[in-house]
Amino acid sequence: MEKIILIKYGELTTKKANRNIFIKTLNENILNSLKRYDVKIKKDRVRMYIEAKEEELEEIVKKLKNVFGLHGIVICYKIHNNIEEIQKSSLKKIKEEIGTTFKINTKRADKEFPIPSMEMNNKIASTILKETNLKVDVHNPDIMLHIEIRKDFTYIYTKEEKAVGGYPVGIQGKGMLMLSGGIDSPVAGYLALKRGIKIECLYFESPPHTSLEAKNKVLELAKIIEKFGGNIKVHIVPFTKLQETIYKEVPHEYMITIMRRMMYRIAEKYAQKRKCKIIINGESIGQVASQTLSSMSVINEVVKMPVIRPVACFDKLEIIELAQKIGTYQTSILPYEDCCTIFVPKHPVINPCIQKAKEYEKVFDYETLIEETIEKIETVDTEEKDKYKEYL
Repeated sequence: MEKIILIKYGELTTKKANRNIFIKTLNENILNSLKRYDVKIKKDRVRMYIEAKEEELEEIVKKLKNVFGLHGIVICYKIHNNIEEIQKSSLKKIKEEIGTTFKINTKRADKEFPIPSMEMNNKIASTILKETNLKVDVHNPDIMLHIEIRKDFTYIYTKEEKAVGGYPVGIQGKGMLMLSGGIDSPVAGYLALKRGIKIECLYFESPPHTSLEAKNKVLELAKIIEKFGGNIKVHIVPFTKLQETIYKEVPHEYMITIMRRMMYRIAEKYAQKRKCKIIINGESIGQVASQTLSSMSVINEVVKMPVIRPVACFDKLEIIELAQKIGTYQTSILPYEDCCTIFVPKHPVINPCIQKAKEYEKVFDYETLIEETIEKIETVDTEEKDKYKEYL
């Protein structure tokens, strides 16, 4: 009898022909998450089994709770499909728990096992009733004992940890996240990861108007969400020259609209260069002037690549709650301004006209400025610790 970790798949169980691809990707993500541990993983179409040092199992479960694609995680006894051994192990397991009532739930996945599930429930319950002071309660038991009888082995457990669900990261390809230092975009990145999208990040900096602390803040946010999807590349865009040109040449009420159109153009070009399929951002409908439906329509017009907005229909309190849950909130509220908060006009247009936006852009050679900006983009990988530490 040994203790192992049993994984229950999440949403990927709805897949049919592609299930093996999903499971393979999930296996790779788990190995990446657990690379500092000595683990062995076995998998089939319905379960995954992780063997490791018994003293590290609890620590590994904490890591696995951040891996998308998992539905449930349990530490269980792995034993042979032997009736006497199942009885003995079930009794041992239930004696480890605290409570006065119990219920048995047997799943006989191996139909060649000679005893049906209901009969097995009665047999195990009878043993427990003889050897303990526990009583059966089928409606609201203190202890729920699960017995999974599979082809090669039987697995016995009581507690199941709920995992984050979703799809394995990377199964849907890559997206480029427009990551700022605010509350919304890290949450958007987290939600994109949950749908199986591997992300890279684009951060627009504008020194000396934005500070080194603002850059550090964004890199720290990337480091926090890294735990949900593996290492993240942060591409730092030197936006000063382009932003100052907009400030000088464009009527102030249209500054934010034009600035966002430039950001989208850069995001699309660089996303294509990095072989990303979509652009991701943290826009929430109506939250600021550039996020009204009219503004989003005018801004979005400059790109052909799909743009997804995972928090578009969340209210601010919902976004904050999720930011607190994933651990980004306290970093996001640090008081360092980024490109989207400097040079903000008193009365930005909330219903911009697309013809006016195009006219204002003709005043300066934005295409050359965009190409110059893209050429100077610097990349920091959150896994490259030595380079990353230079910023922190």
